[in-house]
Amino acid sequence: MPTPTCTTWSQIVDDFWDLWNFPNCIGVIDGKHVKAQAFPNSGSKFFNYKHSFSVVLLALVDARYKFTVVYIGAYG
Repeated sequence: MPTPTCTTWSQIVDDFWDLWNFPNCIGVIDGKHVKAQAFPNSGSKFFNYKHSFSVVLLALVDARYKFTVVYIGAYG
């Protein structure tokens, strides 16, 4: 996945205004706990508030629902 540049961010801001009439927006962010089996030797690092083991997926999308930034692997 390519790293966004200043030009990319400017285009995303313009798209949000043109398509959705939403000013000064560079993306929509959401996260998800992906349930997983306990990783070996991880202790309680991936144990979450729902009393299960998970990995956190965090994503940012542009005005056309395309992923611009994705972060996977944070502790549950």
